[in-house]
Amino acid sequence: MRSVQIIFLLVFSISAFGSQAIGHAPIGVMADHMHKKGESMISVRASYMKMRGNSLDGNSISDSEILVIDNPHSNSPAKLSVVPIEMSMTMLMLGGMYAPTDEVTLMFMTMFMDKSMNLNTYHAMMRNNIGSFNSSSSDLSDLSFSALVNLYEQDKSRWHAEIGLKFSVGDKNEKGKVLTPMNTNMEMLLPYGMQSGDDSVALVIGFTNLYTLSDEHTFGNQIRFFRNISSKEWHHGDKTYFDSWYQYSVSRNFSISSRLRLNHQRGISGFDSNIKAPVQTSITSNYGGFTAEVGLGFNFLTQIFPGSEDRLALEIINPIINEKNGLQMKDKTKIVFGFQKSF
Repeated sequence: MRSVQIIFLLVFSISAFGSQAIGHAPIGVMADHMHKKGESMISVRASYMKMRGNSLDGNSISDSEILVIDNPHSNSPAKLSVVPIEMSMTMLMLGGMYAPTDEVTLMFMTMFMDKSMNLNTYHAMMRNNIGSFNSSSSDLSDLSFSALVNLYEQDKSRWHAEIGLKFSVGDKNEKGKVLTPMNTNMEMLLPYGMQSGDDSVALVIGFTNLYTLSDEHTFGNQIRFFRNISSKEWHHGDKTYFDSWYQYSVSRNFSISSRLRLNHQRGISGFDSNIKAPVQTSITSNYGGFTAEVGLGFNFLTQIFPGSEDRLALEIINPIINEKNGLQMKDKTKIVFGFQKSF
């Protein structure tokens, strides 16, 4: 917790942004804008999402169908015997931007993540439900440093690139108590998806375009690539995000947005031989895949603290395509709230 406090103070030592609500993308989009020389900004984002139910290669699957799938880790039990019911994730992201020149804006971001999963355990032989349990983890998850570089700018259109590094700093050896298929409680290393980090370094490359249709209408597109360049025993797969959004300015202080996001992630590379519970999240092939989601967003300018106006933002995001690899939980609604402040 002390490290989070230090980073919070560091972020709040820098700050500014434009004077219209439409001046920024929906709050779920990162690295969407640049600043003029000497300007700075801080951002705080809090998001909450849930996953509920399971799918196999994108198709819904019941608990009874999961229980006949082979357990690749052991013959005892021979089949998967622990089934996730629901998972929630809360993320707190703190960020800062500073522009040493008109052509370059530096960006810093860190994320704290809290995860909680409820699961059912079935008897190894009789296959009846013997009870439920919860596993959880929380830690500082990652740090990232990027430079945004102006590529092209005219009155109605501008392009910029992003290049940076993302460091996974969260614990990858978190343990928890589980209810085993033999109806005993045991402390085990949590599955990959419940770990706070994977001890990797990723290269971040992105491109963003914003086109102004009129004073009331803007349209934006962004693509970001996360490519692993350093890891230990295992790491989550490379990711690609594509965002396309439209914003309408109701007034100088209020704008509404719609957004489409396409996500693609490769499966886990490597493995940890100590992660071997008879549950789908302990199997590396059950990670990654393709998903799509749509968001409805709102940006507000208001006066909360002394100085220039504060920006508040909200985005509600719903999944529309679920083509995840193997056996995984289904995404549900995500809510993102943001605060941005200049000094």
